[in-house]
Amino acid sequence: QEAPKAFNQCQACHKVEAGEDGVGPSLFGLFGHKLGQAPGFKYSEAHLKFAQQTVDEPFLTKYLADPKASLPGNKMVFAGLKNPDDVKAVLAYLKTIK
Repeated sequence: QEAPKAFNQCQACHKVEAGEDGVGPSLFGLFGHKLGQAPGFKYSEAHLKFAQQTVDEPFLTKYLADPKASLPGNKMVFAGLKNPDDVKAVLAYLKTIK
């Protein structure tokens, strides 16, 4: 599946290839895993505090819309996707990266 236009904002910091981090961790195989699990990536204390959180659709729906509110203290500078259709499109795309 081709990345939706809204994903361009994510690609500024994240890669989708397995094990290839950018400023942010790789998004490969993100769904169903726990937060803060990419080997070798230095996560913020906020991510580590919520390390038992499973990355699923309800969590990512909130996180993509407002990262700072859904994971207070995280170091991601992205303000969030304000259009719910963009959130849905990015979620659908992320599910295919595995």
